Amino acid sequence: MIQVITSSWALLLGMGLLMMGNGLQATLMGVRGSLEGFSTFELSIITSAYFAGFLGGSRLTPHMIRRVGHVRVFAALASFISAALILFPTVTDPWFWTAMRVVIGFGFSGVYVTAESWLNNAATNDTRGQTLSAYMIVQMMGIVSGQAILAMGDPSGFILFIIPSVLVSISFAPILLSISPTPAFDSTKRMSLRELFSNSPLTFVSMLLLGSVFAALFGMGSVYASAIGLSVGQISTFIAAMFVGAMVFQYPIGWVSDRMDRRHLIFAVSLVGGAVSILGYLGGSNYHVLLFAVFIVGGCANPLYSLLIAYLNDYLEPDDMAAASGGLIFINGLGAIGGPVATGWLMGQVGPQGFWLFVSAFMLAIAGYAAYRMTQRVATPVDETHAYVGVMPTSTSVAVEAAQEWALDHAEDADDIIGPA
Repeated sequence: MIQVITSSWALLLGMGLLMMGNGLQATLMGVRGSLEGFSTFELSIITSAYFAGFLGGSRLTPHMIRRVGHVRVFAALASFISAALILFPTVTDPWFWTAMRVVIGFGFSGVYVTAESWLNNAATNDTRGQTLSAYMIVQMMGIVSGQAILAMGDPSGFILFIIPSVLVSISFAPILLSISPTPAFDSTKRMSLRELFSNSPLTFVSMLLLGSVFAALFGMGSVYASAIGLSVGQISTFIAAMFVGAMVFQYPIGWVSDRMDRRHLIFAVSLVGGAVSILGYLGGSNYHVLLFAVFIVGGCANPLYSLLIAYLNDYLEPDDMAAASGGLIFINGLGAIGGPVATGWLMGQVGPQGFWLFVSAFMLAIAGYAAYRMTQRVATPVDETHAYVGVMPTSTSVAVEAAQEWALDHAEDADDIIGPA
């Protein structure tokens, strides 16, 4: 790990600053929007706009990089993000905010693609797993740090919009001044959605549902917390607890997944997430119950993304692993666009607790479908499965492809040790 940090510290620092700014602005949107009198449904549209832009950016950025190169794409998109963040408090209109959120989502997706390409290029076969782990830790810590900044500021003013703009702007420096060479950007042949479903119906359906869950948690969590009357400090702690849970549970879930039928673990993790969401619903405004619930649910939802990828890999040929990444991102992105809107609508019908009802229903749906799929397919022997590696639902196809490559390299190294059968 020390070798990874030494060789990639500039990239990791830059990404940490970016995630700090992104984590701050994502929560701030819900808090400030509530103060401005936006309805829950309007805030859900604003939230969905980010994920729509993110999905568009993940599809278009590779073409932009091939045309003008990594450096120009990174600098241009980060500049758009910085400018859009400053504009939010100048025009407090939900449709203007929706447009700006599309810009920010597109920009962050493109910036992630660019930075992840550099990071993957700097990694070797021996360090790729550690590099991905360090990248995920930096992402989580950046988001959590963003919540700490929110707790110290006034969401009704301008400063909290200026800070993420500054963080994004200064993130340029360590990345663009890094001595890391600009990587070549090659397109990977994509797997069709039909082929993806054929290889693993469980991953296909669950990834769609999980995209909705993650977007609801990440995007609508602050809206829910504001609606039930939590203070700014409590809201920031509430969101931070979600990602702390993800960090705490990522490794144990990954360790267990390499030692059992992954469908049983997918069932168990999603069942726990759904059940604890019901606890959050029943907890009402009890702050400590809510913290516990979001900690557990975050600890289930984030690792579940990596778990589904690992399960899909068990049914893919090695050459198809990277090809599947684009389809996975697209499916997850579609769910992420629809999730906040559905959550906002439900909250409008039954009140703020509709947030927990939505998360619970979708997590339990994943558990139910996993149970069904166990009756339709024979389990892959544990010694024939591929390794688990953690990636976040906000990762682009570059990071997912890198995870796929690491799983393949890990499997090949294990075969070399074991020898021919």
